[in-house]
Amino acid sequence: MTAEPSLPSSPLHLPEFRRLWVARFLSVFSTLSMVVLIGYQTYDLARSDYGMDPGRAAFMLGLLGAAQFVPLAVLTPLAGVAADRFDRRYVVVCANLVDCLIALVIGFATWSDALTLPLLFTLAAMHGAARVFNGPALSAIAPNIVPAPLLPRAIALSSMAWQIGTVAGPAISGLIFGIHESMPYFIAAGMLLAAATLIITIRPVKARHDGGPAHPFRQVVEGFRFVRGNRFLLGCITLDLFAVLLGGATAMLPVFARDVLHVGAAGLGVMRGAPAIGAALTAAFLSWRPLENNVGVKMLWAVVAFGVATIAFGLSRSFALSLLCLAVLGAADMISVFIRSSLVQLYTPDNTRGRVSAISGLAISASNELGELQSGLVAAVIGATGAVVFGGVGAIFVTALWALIFPELRRARTFAVQYQDAKEPAP
Repeated sequence: MTAEPSLPSSPLHLPEFRRLWVARFLSVFSTLSMVVLIGYQTYDLARSDYGMDPGRAAFMLGLLGAAQFVPLAVLTPLAGVAADRFDRRYVVVCANLVDCLIALVIGFATWSDALTLPLLFTLAAMHGAARVFNGPALSAIAPNIVPAPLLPRAIALSSMAWQIGTVAGPAISGLIFGIHESMPYFIAAGMLLAAATLIITIRPVKARHDGGPAHPFRQVVEGFRFVRGNRFLLGCITLDLFAVLLGGATAMLPVFARDVLHVGAAGLGVMRGAPAIGAALTAAFLSWRPLENNVGVKMLWAVVAFGVATIAFGLSRSFALSLLCLAVLGAADMISVFIRSSLVQLYTPDNTRGRVSAISGLAISASNELGELQSGLVAAVIGATGAVVFGGVGAIFVTALWALIFPELRRARTFAVQYQDAKEPAP
């Protein structure tokens, strides 16, 4: 009788997961570096080359977020179908190569002093299109290469890769930008190529289907129908959508770096990395000691803490205190993301996981990019400080409201129960 292979104690014992982890880190490091610097250059160009006042320049940041959101909104259904119909590795690789091209174009435009606001807006929209395909496919790979009992730990480790990249990318790129403005983009291009190479070495990853593949439009409808019919998933996804849409302090970081705290691009990199430091430390703790009990209530309280930290950041005029508020904000967000991501992945059958991940990604992107637009609009009227404080209060209000509208969120006790539910056939 042949003994069954023992289950690894950690996802990091799996070579393919290690390659996926490094690829995620490289991708996040490079793309977040690009996003932060694009925001800073947009605000700086608006203030210097275009002669805009701080209010109008802040509004440009809002429009930049809208430029990234439009392709996300249009292409998200197709991205989910692509993740469920095709080899998920190839979808990720194509998205990385598009981002690599964007990095090279901005790098050369910066080097030749040819940057304009229309060019930055166009490339930001292209990045939004690439990201919408990358997210669902990359998120759906881990459940195919990691045993289900290890999936919550794998999600925590993946979040560490994300947060470490979010810390290191903007901070290091901000310092390099101060020395040579085009160099961070060329470094990002090289890292994206390396990430694509690592992804392609993972075994073929394609969703499992019962029978032949359905028509793409039908698959899109089925994905939205599945989320709409599952109040728990609907509550998780929409909570993130509305809470972060209102509480997005990071959208105004270029304004605080340049005109409030006066710390420049290098300070912006550190500020952008501060939430990720808090999140990375929290993710490291969660990978060692995952949350097990009352996960729904803890998710709701984490979003409340996110709102409180956002208000404190908006009112702070000390660089050190602002960094502390951003770190607390990131830690609270990490707890919410860890719980929500684990529950969404474990609650979703594999043959719809790509589409559900795409819908979840659309909600996250809508909260980020539309949050930037909302912050830009409010900042143009009441200033950056007022916009951030207003957003923090709004995030707390939304959390309280969702706790009443979706009692399923409060009733979620453990990940194990949700996984058992996920094993049941979808209606």
